[in-house]
Amino acid sequence: MRGLVSWACLAVVVGTIIVRAENPLPIESANVLPEAISDDFEFRKFEIFRNAAIVPGATPIPTKDLMVDFERKHRIWGALTASDVSARTGQYFTFFWRAKRPANLTIRLEYRQANLKNYVQARELYYPNAKGSHSSEFAILGNDYETDGPITSWRAILIENRKIVALLQSRTWQ
Repeated sequence: MRGLVSWACLAVVVGTIIVRAENPLPIESANVLPEAISDDFEFRKFEIFRNAAIVPGATPIPTKDLMVDFERKHRIWGALTASDVSARTGQYFTFFWRAKRPANLTIRLEYRQANLKNYVQARELYYPNAKGSHSSEFAILGNDYETDGPITSWRAILIENRKIVALLQSRTWQ
């Protein structure tokens, strides 16, 4: 019995670590970095999906597009309660990028939210010895999304040696 409890605790701890690795938490400060744009690194494309909040008593947002419907169902898969659905409501950003040579890279998403005005928040993922094509996902969900509002502007940057080597930004970023 004692061994079973130990394995259950280990499974919970490992599960928590995996969840945090998938969706990075905001960093304390988004320091301004110098630009050194390089042809060795590039953003290829990006996708933004907004999983709209469900209004109680209303029907789900209707759509004839099966892909949009599938994406909504995919994002809330496994949610059993209303709080689970709320925790998965927000905006998902997926960036596809490429490194032509091996490098220790950090991808950072800097963003502003409607209720915070010009306050810039950021989230980062680190890729040691990255080469080739990669995809990185960031999600602003649950309380972060509900209290601070939708994303109004954003930029994604690739950082090598504390310098920006690739940049992609929304039209509204200043």
